[in-house]
Amino acid sequence: MEKAKDLKIAVLIKQVPATENVKINPETGVMMREGLDVEVNPLDLHAIEEAVRIKERFSGGPQVTVLTMGPPVAAKAVRYAISMGCDGGAVVTDRAFAGSDTLATATVLAEALRKLGPFDLILAGERATDGETGQVGPAAGALLGVPVLTYVSKLELQDGRLTAERAVESGHERFSAPMPALAIVIKEINVPRLCTLGGKLKAKKTEVRLISLADLGLPVESVGLRGSPTKVVRVRYPQVTRRGRKISASEDFEKAVGELEHFLAEVNG
Repeated sequence: MEKAKDLKIAVLIKQVPATENVKINPETGVMMREGLDVEVNPLDLHAIEEAVRIKERFSGGPQVTVLTMGPPVAAKAVRYAISMGCDGGAVVTDRAFAGSDTLATATVLAEALRKLGPFDLILAGERATDGETGQVGPAAGALLGVPVLTYVSKLELQDGRLTAERAVESGHERFSAPMPALAIVIKEINVPRLCTLGGKLKAKKTEVRLISLADLGLPVESVGLRGSPTKVVRVRYPQVTRRGRKISASEDFEKAVGELEHFLAEVNG
């Protein structure tokens, strides 16, 4: 077993609606989450799993901290990560964060990582299933000023360096960067484990820290709707329209073929 003295790992996760039927408030442009069942973002499970595997691979007690931004109930997502094998976690939560776009969210998470760290390695999932932007993880890394490796399908840590295999259209690329670094992993990197009873009991007893805007010391103008340079100005749902005609060939096949030809000619102008 490899040794990693005082190695500290952070995992960025998000609690998302457990449904694809997500609606946007047409007036504010903010996602409506009330009344929806929630879960850990499925792609973040691979980041959690990779962090736990690194912890198991190295001796010397590497610590894995989970961080998310959301309402206080997002502590449930943090406890799920702890039940998978992480050591602890925190929720960055404040009413002032409501309506934050990807940059404002990354600003909050980057500052929280500074407060909780320093960390040698930060892991995140490829994207969240509710927003589908894939911007928060890389933006947080850029704000922290650390190397960011994206689309990581294989990860190695040795002698203070991070070596990653990246999945690209032409195949795979291999990159190396000094730590601290941030890696965005894809689902091909591993298969997330199921929670154990012991893990669930540990998660239940572990305190999840709540971090507010005041704790971070960020100006209120840098977060929430006020700190978001991108805004949803209008929401429109696509209208599904079909021009169709029912043609039956059960009685007269040749007549049906003729009707079909005539219909196609009308549609194509």
